[in-house]
Amino acid sequence: MEARKGYADVADAYRQLIRDGELRPGDGMPTVNAVAEEHGVARNTAARAFALLKSEGLITTRAGAGTVVATPPVVVSGADRLDRLNRTGRKYSPGEEATGHQVMRRSCHDPKICRELELEPGDEIVLRIRTFKQDGKPTTVGVSVIHPRATMDVPEVAEEAPMTEFWQRLYTERTGREISRGQRTATARQASQSELDALEIDAPPHVAVAVLVTNVTFHDEAGPIEHWEDVYAPGVEIPMPS
Repeated sequence: MEARKGYADVADAYRQLIRDGELRPGDGMPTVNAVAEEHGVARNTAARAFALLKSEGLITTRAGAGTVVATPPVVVSGADRLDRLNRTGRKYSPGEEATGHQVMRRSCHDPKICRELELEPGDEIVLRIRTFKQDGKPTTVGVSVIHPRATMDVPEVAEEAPMTEFWQRLYTERTGREISRGQRTATARQASQSELDALEIDAPPHVAVAVLVTNVTFHDEAGPIEHWEDVYAPGVEIPMPS
């Protein structure tokens, strides 16, 4: 017997549509009666779902327009952005863009990165760095640290131009190896000057600015192949797994 939907289930369905860009800021939401009919729930259940979405800042009521999608107050992580890409094929949500692309080869001496990618200190890595903006405001610095073996099958990953297609997809197409995502973790630390510059934060040199950082490592059958780090601007909210 199929489980009965509750208001949280209905809210989650629209929350996903909003975050995926299927419903864009300013788009009209269906009426409470239409939502109740579509999801097979009572009108009161649909109304509670709308109340929850309003409390999260995802929808709002405008005079003459009814209930519409608001500008999302949260910023997705790189891992969530990948999930959205896989679901919808969209690289960016409404109002989102990536700027300041940097691609470089470096010798790795960071103990954490060496451990995550099973490298020896001094081994070469490929760094891909970009700043994500929402409605023109910097929200996140994304750093991809890619194992050098990936360049054998996807040499484009080390080229300076932004890639038009997600490199992990190209890797799987060319090698037949699926890439899986490890556990995402979060920590807080002091921002570097380059991160402050990218996030357009003007802080005196003697002032420490704390930022939230999420990390995740990707693997294929041969071992770890990429490590992601997302650095969020102070005050930015991100959705966390429930």
